[in-house]
Amino acid sequence: MATKSVLRLPLVNGSLEAYALNEAPGFPDRQSGRMNQIAFSAAHVVADPRADCDPWLTSAIDWDRTIAFREYLWGLGLGVAEAMDTEQRGMGLDWLNSLELLGRSVAAAKAHDGLVFSGAGTDHLPDNATSTVDQVIAAYELQIADIEKLGGRIILMCSRALARVAKGPEDYIKVYSRILGQVPEPVILHWLGDMFDPALAGYWGTKNVDAAMDTVLEIIDAHVAKVDGIKISLLDKDKEVAMRRRLAKAVRMYTGDDFNYAELIAGDGQGYSHALLGIFDAIAPAAAAALTSLASGDRKTFDEILSPTVPLSHHIFKAPTRFYKTGVVFLAYLNGHQDHFTMVGGQESARSTLHLAELFRLSDKAGILRDPELAARRMRLIMAARGVEA
Repeated sequence: MATKSVLRLPLVNGSLEAYALNEAPGFPDRQSGRMNQIAFSAAHVVADPRADCDPWLTSAIDWDRTIAFREYLWGLGLGVAEAMDTEQRGMGLDWLNSLELLGRSVAAAKAHDGLVFSGAGTDHLPDNATSTVDQVIAAYELQIADIEKLGGRIILMCSRALARVAKGPEDYIKVYSRILGQVPEPVILHWLGDMFDPALAGYWGTKNVDAAMDTVLEIIDAHVAKVDGIKISLLDKDKEVAMRRRLAKAVRMYTGDDFNYAELIAGDGQGYSHALLGIFDAIAPAAAAALTSLASGDRKTFDEILSPTVPLSHHIFKAPTRFYKTGVVFLAYLNGHQDHFTMVGGQESARSTLHLAELFRLSDKAGILRDPELAARRMRLIMAARGVEA
């Protein structure tokens, strides 16, 4: 039997522990069976660390590696939710780079028979600009038109500009009704909680989640034929289930709950959630294996695979939740999907050394490290750069 790799990883008390890695479980890197549920991964972008730019100010993308990762996700049977917050949309990735990403991804999806939906928002409007509701509508229309020219399907993202200028629920109803009345194909609505983006506090015209839900459902019920589904990221499973039970039958619930996704996908006697998750970027092979097991009626294997990933996801998405992208990209580096731990906007610095050490332990325990020896070598490099001889 091969000797396990042992690393010295930092603990909160300042000491180092000897950590021995487990063997990789060997999840397939290609789809091994059908899935009953639609499962989107919000996929990260791979930065170009060799670009001559100022990373905090300018987006530099390695397009080849970025698209290769999407091809990997499609090969596993997962869809791609493109240019979302996992891609650092509005948090390092501007609209022009987002549009190029969307074009490349839509083209690649057609070549690989992959499922991709594309985020349309209003993020080309300056954050400090004085906007009106009509300007928000025009901004949505511009991005939707650009995406439709590429042949893309729409995810209607939350708008910081709308959150800034709306005076109440009636303004949200006006904006969404106008947009849904125009789109030629059903869209996925997007409800991102303020734990992911503080600028979205009070979205739908109120900080009361139940009242906000009433507004969203009013919009959906008035435009059922134009709504494929809604993705909610509130990290509150009870709110999601309550809303799921109130949706029209033709409208899907896509869980964006990176804390409770396993039980929400498995469902209950009254339904289940599809998935549109940032964590599926990090745990893609395990997610695909679990979903194929669930489709075959094997709930036991589904739970055995997915349950150990939940503590990992809790750690990656811990507050400040908006920094979860750092953990997602760190795992992509450990797992060999990119050759560096560099991020758009320099956000590789957004999590502490202790955070990354615990992420490594939890990834190993969840069976997410595809090649433990490679992961160990790369972990030593990261720890050394942060002053820890692992």
